[in-house]
Amino acid sequence: MSQKKIPYINLSIQWQEEKDALLPIIEEVMSNGQYVGGKHIERFEQSVKNLCATKYCVALNSGTDALVCALVACDIKRGDEVITPPNSFIASTAAIVHIGGQPVFADVLPDQTIDPKKIETLITSKTKAIMPVHLTGKMCQMDKILSIAEKYGLSVIEDCAQAIGSMYNGKLSGSLGKVGCFSTHPLKNLNACGDGGFIVTNDKKIAEKIKSIRNHGIIDRNVIEEFGYVSRMDNLQAAILNYRIKKLPKVIKQRRANAHYYCSLLKDTNILLPFEESNQFSTFHTFVIQSNKRNEIIELLKKNNIETAIHYPIPIHLQPASKSLGYKLGDFPVTEEQSRNILTLPVHQYLTKSDIKKISEIVKSVVLK
Repeated sequence: MSQKKIPYINLSIQWQEEKDALLPIIEEVMSNGQYVGGKHIERFEQSVKNLCATKYCVALNSGTDALVCALVACDIKRGDEVITPPNSFIASTAAIVHIGGQPVFADVLPDQTIDPKKIETLITSKTKAIMPVHLTGKMCQMDKILSIAEKYGLSVIEDCAQAIGSMYNGKLSGSLGKVGCFSTHPLKNLNACGDGGFIVTNDKKIAEKIKSIRNHGIIDRNVIEEFGYVSRMDNLQAAILNYRIKKLPKVIKQRRANAHYYCSLLKDTNILLPFEESNQFSTFHTFVIQSNKRNEIIELLKKNNIETAIHYPIPIHLQPASKSLGYKLGDFPVTEEQSRNILTLPVHQYLTKSDIKKISEIVKSVVLK
């Protein structure tokens, strides 16, 4: 008899759970024929403003384009330096490169967030922005980062792709910097049925700039104010997100409960577990443990039909695409050590307690032997 599969993420169950509610929503959009722009996008932007406690939201086609548009709106130009960590998804650095900026990497803390002490040592006359990445659903030390930014007159662009609903000192992700950038990729806690993203800001000029450049820079059908991009969110994804955003608090609550249960079961091991300081509220987009027996754990879980992931096994500065940036092995020892030890366990909202217990027992059987 085959063992029950425990998937890393379970979009099939999500669809079965939501199908009866989503099919009429999809039918309405498809029948209406308004696929680009429309009431669902406007409604989504209003909901996000309320959720993130910001004045403005602009819906976009991906988290990557959210970063690109934010950099452009913050007037980052060719040759300008942007400080960011090397342990993120490639999109963070790629966005800087695509607009002609120069990524400058700062190593990270044990919890995988950017080290504020490293940031200040890297600032030069060319530095124009800091892009902290709220990895795994845990926010960076934003009070220290904002203090550095204010001291040197720098923009702070929050990469919140993994952190919708996360908080630091009671303030929501995306609301602290000049602009916050989010993804609604299918794997995210707030997920569309395809790519999607958005920015939030309290700066009217930035919001208006991004609204323009997401749509070719068009003022009306015949006048182009500036050369822009095709970065619009489509109306169908917005309609789906309008349904799912109502369920987001429940999703976050369950993921946090799953994470805390893992921690209670794995606390008496030498594994470095995800942790929250008293001023942090993590939404656990991922549940990342750190162990020097990572590969053994993966293999035993795989034998038991349990899926895992690694976010990310090759740091950005060691990727082939980054050769021109001038970094080498050894430049960021914390990031590099973590890349050898990190392992993402399933934490999605469809896990049962017995699933988590089984996973934890297998993990412990490796690390305690």
